[in-house]
Amino acid sequence: MRDYPSIAAVDLGSNSFHLVVAREVDGRLQLLHKEKQRVYLAAGLDDDFNLSDDAIARALDTLSQFATTLHDFPKESVQVVATYTLRNCKNLNYFLAKAKQVFPYPINVISGQEEARLIYQGVANHEHDSHNRLVIDIGGGSTELVIGQHLTHKLLSSRNVGCVTMQKAYFADGKLSTKRFKKAEIKAEQQIESITASYLRLGWNTVIGTSGTIKAIAAMAHELTEADEITLPILEQIKQLFIDAEHIDNVSLKALPEERKTSIAGGLAVLIALFRQLGLERMRLSEYALREGLLFEMHQTDEFDIRTRTINTFSDHYNIDKQHAENICETIKLFTTQLKEHWQLSSYDVEMLCWAAKLHEVGLAINSSGMHKHGAYIVRHSQLPGFTQAQQLRLSALVRFYRKKIKMPELTELIDTDLTHFNRVLAVFRLSVLVNQKRQQDQLPELSITAVDNALILHIATEWLESHSLFQADLEQEQNYLKTIGIQFNLSFG
Repeated sequence: MRDYPSIAAVDLGSNSFHLVVAREVDGRLQLLHKEKQRVYLAAGLDDDFNLSDDAIARALDTLSQFATTLHDFPKESVQVVATYTLRNCKNLNYFLAKAKQVFPYPINVISGQEEARLIYQGVANHEHDSHNRLVIDIGGGSTELVIGQHLTHKLLSSRNVGCVTMQKAYFADGKLSTKRFKKAEIKAEQQIESITASYLRLGWNTVIGTSGTIKAIAAMAHELTEADEITLPILEQIKQLFIDAEHIDNVSLKALPEERKTSIAGGLAVLIALFRQLGLERMRLSEYALREGLLFEMHQTDEFDIRTRTINTFSDHYNIDKQHAENICETIKLFTTQLKEHWQLSSYDVEMLCWAAKLHEVGLAINSSGMHKHGAYIVRHSQLPGFTQAQQLRLSALVRFYRKKIKMPELTELIDTDLTHFNRVLAVFRLSVLVNQKRQQDQLPELSITAVDNALILHIATEWLESHSLFQADLEQEQNYLKTIGIQFNLSFG
């Protein structure tokens, strides 16, 4: 647990922004404070997936309020994740730059699979079940589906269909009709259809729904029937009530808050589609979701790191030469220790580089020719639980450019932050791989490395280098490669 007494999780959803604060009491998390603001972020996406100025303004206003609540919280005690709308909007960098001015904590944009994993962790750590269970979360822009048992997920999926996006497409003017619901349900079923077979094959014993949409529908179901679970006949009853009302403003249910009316019809259509497509019989509600999953992972000891476990599993799957990866990691640690002060290299940089060392040869599974390109594609497009989109792109860039020419247009596509620091990290990685390329650790000479600004100097014994002319040629070629990223690389003989 961190030294600071409290931890906080912030969920920047497509419909609402949530903030929860908790502390550890007798080894368990105790919730201290919650904040929720409706931002309607997904409603601000135009047809080209650009976020409108109004939506950005609403988001910044809420982030400013959250910053006041979190005043004096150290950065390591706050985790912030953004989901569907921000991971899909084209002007994300503009938004993040604006957000940084009012909100001092890093915003991590996560993949749909990572969102699903965290949702499951939130449920699994508060509700215990010995059998397979299906957890469903209908958000503003996407719907996450997870099958898991105990604390372990078995199947993750995120579908690009949510209550806000469906509302915009089929119920934007508030009018409700049988025809509109039918179109919306068919569209939602089409989004779910591709994963249906794999989910049915694995199976489940119980179905749990999370999110504000399902909570509102569960409340309406209880008001109409006093049922504690959601069933398809009850959903059809709610839909018919909506259709009879003809307009959402005419729906008079105490369980339907006024602010939920702007998205509930879309959410209802998605839930009906899920019940039909997956053959669901009943669903119960859980109050826990993504933010509780975030809190749980922050609460874990330092030994628990989902990212390390992910990399190790990935490495096993692709039969990576573990000893070779470990040797590269040892060289990385040697070089980064010597360059730490001059290049401001952090423990996080070392961690990322060692993870990249374990991934850099995954492309061999496809072909040894161009394996760095194959590897980068695999890393970029695979599910890597625990990693944000930015971290996954960073790993992909390290794998893509650990050898041969560095192509700046491709690099800038993957890395949109300060390239000066990344280029230094990349140089360390390339050299660490290069000096271990023979996979003969006992034959390596004594090495040391120094830097002045962007000039890098590798110190190596003259006699050893003279007897390894091919290695010397590789190092000289590397000088030309590193010039591309503004690194002046030189050799010092002694």
